[in-house]
Amino acid sequence: MDKKLTWYILTGMILGVIVGYAVHVGVPQDNVWFEYLTKTFKLLSDIFLNLIKLLVAPLILSTIVVGIAHMGDSSALGRIGFRAISWFIIASFISIGLGLLMVNIFQPGVGAPVDTVASAAANIGEVKKLDFWEFMLSIFPKNALEALATNNILQILVFSLFAGVALSALGEKGAPLVRGAEALAEMMLQITHYVMRYAPIAVFGALAGVVAKSGLAILGTYLELVTEFYLSLTLLWAILLSLGALFLGRRIWTLIRYIREPMLIAFSTASSEAALPKLFEQLDRFGVPRRISGFMLPLGYSFNLDGSMMYMSFATIFIAQAYGIDLSIGTQILILLTLMISSKGVAAVPRASLVVITGTLAMFDLPVEGVALILAIDQFLDMGRTATNVVGNAVATSVITKWEGMLEVEEPEFVEPPHAPAHTAARGKAGLDLAGDMISDERSTKL
Repeated sequence: MDKKLTWYILTGMILGVIVGYAVHVGVPQDNVWFEYLTKTFKLLSDIFLNLIKLLVAPLILSTIVVGIAHMGDSSALGRIGFRAISWFIIASFISIGLGLLMVNIFQPGVGAPVDTVASAAANIGEVKKLDFWEFMLSIFPKNALEALATNNILQILVFSLFAGVALSALGEKGAPLVRGAEALAEMMLQITHYVMRYAPIAVFGALAGVVAKSGLAILGTYLELVTEFYLSLTLLWAILLSLGALFLGRRIWTLIRYIREPMLIAFSTASSEAALPKLFEQLDRFGVPRRISGFMLPLGYSFNLDGSMMYMSFATIFIAQAYGIDLSIGTQILILLTLMISSKGVAAVPRASLVVITGTLAMFDLPVEGVALILAIDQFLDMGRTATNVVGNAVATSVITKWEGMLEVEEPEFVEPPHAPAHTAARGKAGLDLAGDMISDERSTKL
């Protein structure tokens, strides 16, 4: 079914471009039918995105709670967390640094069409500038239900960490709640399986709507920027996958094969949330225990946005180039450090990359109105950076799992060892002894 779904999604992407272009050239934009068709296209994709958002909060809550509660050993949680953050910091420096390097080599902003300040400000609208203190306060939820209702990933993460650690400390008293969280996670994954069958139609609607409104010419004006940004993303993919290969060896190719479907979903919908449930499922199949992916992926979605970070550095310097502003190496390094800090935890903020770029421009006295230059093609750039975020988090989760010595053999449909160990045969069974050793636990349990 998964291979067929991948082909269905690709077919939906191609048909979306064809139908969207046919509407663009065949139906006048002032015609009532054009409005009806574009609204219908948008409806097809919005239904899918709403259903995905329905899954995100309970899925993150349940997987983190179960993952931490099953670890039992707080030192193991701290060790995994330290290794994860270390990897995220290294990946962040690589992403932002590579973005700065490539934008200086290509210089796509030189000669770019600069809009008037008034027109640019009107296009951008009101964008709230970053405030470090407000951001830090917003991490900690004052109402857990509100955090769940608004899909605030960072606040859900904080609440889930407290809940998981508390249930682990309670031991047998907390076992019923842990089993309930396990059942909730399984239920959400089953719902995800149903929702994903609708993905090809949603992909068709998303691309048809964009192409119908903007046409293929949207890539013409900014072809240089789009091409050079995607070349830079390709280089970033090569670096991230090469780092992953140092730990995973030949299995990096298996990982790439497993995550192709979440990547396609992320690319076509430009939504990291849309790919999250499927990414959980595919990492399960690759051999990543749910307790690790349930902790790593939500953490990565807040702190390990490799594609978004490259985009932020690329776009910031692009805007400076477009306005003829020459930035020294020292200033660019300061911009790099600023983006390192300000880009963390903004995944749940609407138009998060725009907020970070705007705040960074204002901090360094660069023209904030320059953000309007990239709005026309932001959808296409967003598709690439969102798929890169999925790749970065899949690699990070797999590497940390291998580093901990907990990476299991992938499911038998791809590899079936002749003498499978007992823990492999036991995969898929829910529940475990909360007081058990973490390593032995890991080799006998998988949600």
